[in-house]
Amino acid sequence: MKPAIKLRPLIAKDAQLIANLLNNKKVWDNLKDYIPYPYALKDAEEFIEFAKTKDPLQNLGITYNGAICGVISLILQTDIYRKNAEMGYWIGEQYWGKGIGTKAVELITEYGFKDLALERIEAGVFAYNRASMSILEKNGYTKEGICKNAIIKNGKILDEHIYAKLKYEQ
Repeated sequence: MKPAIKLRPLIAKDAQLIANLLNNKKVWDNLKDYIPYPYALKDAEEFIEFAKTKDPLQNLGITYNGAICGVISLILQTDIYRKNAEMGYWIGEQYWGKGIGTKAVELITEYGFKDLALERIEAGVFAYNRASMSILEKNGYTKEGICKNAIIKNGKILDEHIYAKLKYEQ
């Protein structure tokens, strides 16, 4: 039987599992630095409370056979970019390689275009994160460019690969 991969709103009881999954250097190495490391239960609780304040929902739990295994978000842009969103996601290490990221990106992309009336969704990927690039490409995202020496992570200057998908490409 095919595993069930779904997105759903985050709830308070997700906090401990999110903290356990995200308190992993291999996961954190692919995320922006505003996400703390080490990642504590308090961090997860505060994030879930923050997620509840967003209307419409922008931060969703990724579930695999009913269990939280990661989080995916659309950061809605403002002003002249108000029809755009930046996508970000992470998946717990023990869930890597199971197609979860590919399905989660498919689901959030559909949500963004259909429910949020977005015209463009983009994602920035660290140069070394080939798995994330593959997930985006499988979902029809196009690499629009490489921003040279655009980011610093773990004390290293890195390129950022910019991917995007437009509503009419859906």
